[in-house]
Amino acid sequence: MNDSRLSPARTHVLLADDHPLVIEGIKMLLRQESDIRVVAQATTGAEALRSLHSHPEVSVAIVDLNMPHMSGVELTRQIRSQRPDVRVLALSMFYDQASVTEVLEAGGAGYLLKNTSKAELSEAIRAVAAGNTFFSPEVGAMLLQNMQSSAKGRSAAAGHPAELTNREKEVLQLVAREFSNSHIAEQLFISERTVETHRRNILAKTNCKSMVGLIQYALRHRLIN
Repeated sequence: MNDSRLSPARTHVLLADDHPLVIEGIKMLLRQESDIRVVAQATTGAEALRSLHSHPEVSVAIVDLNMPHMSGVELTRQIRSQRPDVRVLALSMFYDQASVTEVLEAGGAGYLLKNTSKAELSEAIRAVAAGNTFFSPEVGAMLLQNMQSSAKGRSAAAGHPAELTNREKEVLQLVAREFSNSHIAEQLFISERTVETHRRNILAKTNCKSMVGLIQYALRHRLIN
């Protein structure tokens, strides 16, 4: 006689990525895992939300951050709103502070890089399904560095100026002149997304909560002309 108590509970997974080959690759990695089963897949955010409604058994969603029409961050936010029981693992090629922060603020439970191994992927799914968080080693290291930067920011608030990179100083100068992200991007020949990343990093390093506070801080510590 079979006793279900002797078998581990199976985790049902939704995959959301606009590249079918990525979906097939992940499914292949997970095929040998007896306690994990991919039961739904989607190539757009809207399709992913529909799949969640038709698959109430899903407990973990693996979401690509760079999907058309609805970003992975927005999809994460929607999933957490509509299905708060579903844990979301973000999947991306990049792990800048802005992206990771956005995922966490949207309710994501973890952040994996697309170069993840089978063992790491399986471990991540099991971890978030159990109510924990999981980050690829590179992402975890970046978060730790950010915490250290925040600590420096708190020290800076006590009278020691934050240590900004030359690029961050350039961005700060233009922010102080009320340039928009798009205008700053044109001036420095970088993308708007990179500008936003620099802005977030500057706020974290200086421990400022708003642009007004940042300008006051920058003037006080003579970081801008």
